[in-house]
This record gives sequence, C-alpha cells and structure tokens, in this order.
Amino acid sequence: MTNAATENSAAFKWLLSQCKTEVQHALNLWLPKVTAQPTTLHKAMRYSALSGGKYVRPLLVYATGRALGITPRALDGPACAIELIHSYSLVHDDLPAMDDDDLRRGKPTCHKAFDEATAVLVGDALQTLAFHVLASDPSILVSAAQRLRMVETLAHASGSLGMAGGQAIDLEADGKGTDFTLESLQQMHSQKTGALIRASVRLGALCDESVDEAMLARLDQYASDIGLAFQIRDDILDIEASTDILGKNQGADIARNKPTYPALLGMAGAKEKAQQLHASALENLATLGNEADPLRWISEYIVQRPS
Repeated sequence: MTNAATENSAAFKWLLSQCKTEVQHALNLWLPKVTAQPTTLHKAMRYSALSGGKYVRPLLVYATGRALGITPRALDGPACAIELIHSYSLVHDDLPAMDDDDLRRGKPTCHKAFDEATAVLVGDALQTLAFHVLASDPSILVSAAQRLRMVETLAHASGSLGMAGGQAIDLEADGKGTDFTLESLQQMHSQKTGALIRASVRLGALCDESVDEAMLARLDQYASDIGLAFQIRDDILDIEASTDILGKNQGADIARNKPTYPALLGMAGAKEKAQQLHASALENLATLGNEADPLRWISEYIVQRPS
C-alpha cells in the first residue's frame, strides 16, 4: 500500500469513527427512553437502532454535506432519519415471513431477542420516527420548502417504488437463481439497496439550500453507482466471508437459491463489474475538489470491504 493509500485509509477510518459517534448520539436523543411506556417496545427499538453496523448511509449524508460545505450539526437529523429507516427495514427483513434470519450484526435478530409482534411494531415505530426527525429537527437549517423536499426524498426511497418494492421483488425471486435476468437483478437492487443509498446522498445535498440540479444529478449518479457496487460486494461476501465477518449467516442467499451477481456473472465478472461502478462513481465527483475525498473513500471502501 502506498503512503497516500495508507493516509487515505487512516483518514477514512477516522471519519467512520466520527460518523458513528455523531449518529449514535443523535439516535440516542431521538429514540424514546426505555423507561417510557410501552417499555418493551422502546427497549426493542433501541436494541435494533443502536446495535452497531457499518453506518454507510449516515456516513454518506455527512460526507455529501461536507463536500458542499454544510456544518456537521445540520446533518445529524438527516443522518439519523436515514439510519432509522435502514434499521426498520432490517428488522422487518429478518422476520420469518420475509428472509427468516436469526442473526443480525452478530446479535439475535429483533424477533428472536423479543418476539415477532414486537419486531413488527419496532419497524413501524422506527419508520415513523424517521419522518418526525426530518420534519421537526431545528438544526436542519433550510427553508420549509427544502425540508419538504427532504421528506419527499425519504418517503419515495422507502416506498413501493423504492426499498419496499425492491424487497417485494426479492421475495418473488427466491428459488429463481440463474433464471433471473441481469436486468431484473439490477432493477431489484436499485430499489432494495440503492434507493436508500441514493436518498442518503440526496439528503446531505439538500441541506445546502443553494445546491443546483446539475450537482444533484451528478451526485445521484455517484450514489446509483456505489449502491449497485454495494450489493455486488454483498453478494460476493455472502460466498467468500465467514459468518463472524458478516454478522449474519454466511451462504444464506445460496441456500435460498437467490439470484446474485456472482451467479449470473461469475465471481470474476462480479468483481470486475464492481470496479467499473467504482470508476464511474469517481468520474461523477470530478468537478468537486478535496472536500469530496470522503465520498471517494466511501466508494473505495464499498468495493474493497474485507472478507
């Protein structure tokens, strides 16, 4: 590793650590206390939302805002909101009626640690809390019209044309394996994984009242590229990584004969596709200076997450 690469890696690790500290602090403030009734629901909400993870989505909010000169405090609300939506989606995805997983982030899934009914309510409550944060956080320093665009962004990314729709397609894809087309696979993941990643970048950008449509378009293409690369890397790690590294059961996609990029492109083809997306992502940041380096580091991290 070159000196520059080593410095970038160290800077990225520091940035990730800062992001985790900031978003966990924000989550802790917004989540109801475990002493508030109903206590079991609030304990389960905190268990799910504060259980760790990679925090890639909040990191994208902070990194995008930083690239556009936004103060970190004004980004806490959007970062918190996107992580609440992501946490809710994981709680529901893990349910027996969905992916039926019993391990998440190295811990029992919510319905295993509590029960299925509580897990359903946890997802519902985390989702609605996300919109409450966006609507009412006084540190989001934009006009009411701009705040409404942020709410619209998160709603679209979370709904049937975004994450929820992607999960529906994913459920229908169980058992189809290589019978699934590459185009269908990309469409599924552009919604299931990509929609929230794109929303993360857009929310960070919308914290800048003066951001123009051309910049939003370039940032959106960057986000689309890394969102697809993120899923390809997930598919690769499901084969190459251990359960300990993944924090969830290794080989789950293979066991359910799910369509994946390695299955359709081969392992070498999947890795090459991820690198192509990384290159495209960097091209879309070409007009931004060193202030956008964190976005570049995130793209690099996504395609090189260790196994």
